[in-house]
Amino acid sequence: MSLPGNHRKRVKHFDVADHAHELTFSCCHRLPLLDADRYKVLLSQAVDRAVMRHGLSLIGFVYMPEHVHLIVYPCRPECRVSSLLRAIKRPHAYRVKMVMQARGDPWLSRLTVRERPGKMAFRFWQEGSGYDRNLLDPDAVRAAVEYTHGNPVRRGLCPDPGQWKWSSWHYYHGDSATDPDLPTVHGFP
Repeated sequence: MSLPGNHRKRVKHFDVADHAHELTFSCCHRLPLLDADRYKVLLSQAVDRAVMRHGLSLIGFVYMPEHVHLIVYPCRPECRVSSLLRAIKRPHAYRVKMVMQARGDPWLSRLTVRERPGKMAFRFWQEGSGYDRNLLDPDAVRAAVEYTHGNPVRRGLCPDPGQWKWSSWHYYHGDSATDPDLPTVHGFP
């Protein structure tokens, strides 16, 4: 079975030096595919590798059941948001597919779509680049991080941001212990 309705968003990325980027991207058809902790751990690993490889700092993040928020800052002028997103999504989707194949997960067939005659593709992530907003000043970056941390509360997933494991909230609010399941937060530039 394939999922109906291919939907591709078109977003223009503005890769401007000295601007932080607030990025949001969704699971295929906004399905709650990130409910499984093992997929969130794989995502953290992909984020760490991509941020390091592409020369960005991770300022903040939140993983929601069906989408992800990242706030990043380029450390090199040649950094490209589109390259970062591709470096996160592709390897993550591949690893999830391997886990699903090994477990015989029924989601595997639901997430395999026909791209064209004779070509099937696994889709963990919604096609397109999601949402991208440049953040020009430190106050806007701080506000975006705090707003992002509040997402699980606004959605009713927990009563307090500190109770949501899958965010950078603990980094900013005094919990110095490093959780190996989470990506490395570098803080404000």
